[in-house]
Amino acid sequence: MKFLRDLLDKQKPLFQKGGKLENFYYAFEAGETFLFSPNHTNAIKGTQVKDAVDLKRMMITVVVAMIPCLLFGIYNTGHQHFLATGQTAGLWEDFGPKALLGLQLVLPIVIVAYAAGGMVEAAFAVIRKHPINEGFLVTGMLIPLVVPATMPLWQVALATVFAVVIAKEVFGGTGMNILNVAMTARAFLYFAYPAQISGDQVWTYLGDKTAVDGFSGATALAVAYNAGVEGETVTSALASHNSELGSGLFEFANLFMGWIPGSIGETSTLMALVGAAILVATGVASWKIIVSGFAGAYLMGLVMNAFAVNEYMAMGPEYHLVMGGLAFGVVFMATDPVSASQTEIGKWIYGLLIGILTVIIRVTNPAYPEGIMLAVLFMNVFAPLIDYYVVKANKKRRLQRATV
Repeated sequence: MKFLRDLLDKQKPLFQKGGKLENFYYAFEAGETFLFSPNHTNAIKGTQVKDAVDLKRMMITVVVAMIPCLLFGIYNTGHQHFLATGQTAGLWEDFGPKALLGLQLVLPIVIVAYAAGGMVEAAFAVIRKHPINEGFLVTGMLIPLVVPATMPLWQVALATVFAVVIAKEVFGGTGMNILNVAMTARAFLYFAYPAQISGDQVWTYLGDKTAVDGFSGATALAVAYNAGVEGETVTSALASHNSELGSGLFEFANLFMGWIPGSIGETSTLMALVGAAILVATGVASWKIIVSGFAGAYLMGLVMNAFAVNEYMAMGPEYHLVMGGLAFGVVFMATDPVSASQTEIGKWIYGLLIGILTVIIRVTNPAYPEGIMLAVLFMNVFAPLIDYYVVKANKKRRLQRATV
């Protein structure tokens, strides 16, 4: 590391004021501070609040929390391919080939997302003459995890650039965005290229192989909806799906563990909960939003049961918690400290409404089977309004208690 430190110190004068590459100082500074701790201190005298956790360290914590979802998604991608093509279908047989295949598909998506978004961040930093914000450390990982492994790389790059520019930079950069950037990228792909992000042929990579007879790459949400349309109970439809390859693909335990087709990082509720534990333990994410998000989905599932007019509405509310990207969205998207509610009561309301809206969109609107995407974006817009009325109510109560 000393060699790298010496190399940076030697090149640094070129980027400082008066140097030939002065305009690119902040691009250089971003790389330097990513590799090494800053060598400058605050010149302000007097008492100061000192904390070891700055923005960069906080963002790294979120990335670490997503690693379980990433690693699981890599292996599950290879596993689903083996399952679809009739090769070894056991969970842990041929571990190496499955993991390698998943890595070959997932790693390029991660690299493209970081490269495309990083170039946009660097360009805006140079134009606006400010340090490169660390917010994209998280966004660059979130975007690959919310898309299928079959997503074309050029679409990943396009969606990333669109989301960073439209959802963040036009509002002023990190800390100023109204919408969750990664969810904006997914929404862009969903509406611009629906064939590449939905449908039976998307979720399972086949390459030059042929799917075995009777195999379907449908997600659990699609199977649940079709069961409601056809009059079959959702539970039996999920349990019998792909029975030609062995029953139980969409049983509750499998849904919870994540051994199912789906976006790279969204299938495993267990891995999302591991990430949630890391975020809550480090104080990065609000447990109130996470708990209320799950509670809202469960309560809305019970309401659907009470007024059920089809089998989909009658599905047990516990299934909503482990199907689709609800767990991943609640843990990593809804808790975004910038676009979420800031007040403590507002966090309860915000999370609760995300869970409620997710189930409503899933069950009542078959055009959007994955409701968490629209629910999070919708509540991002209303988060400031929630906080406004929470603060207003607090002020009103305090004024009533005030004495002259």
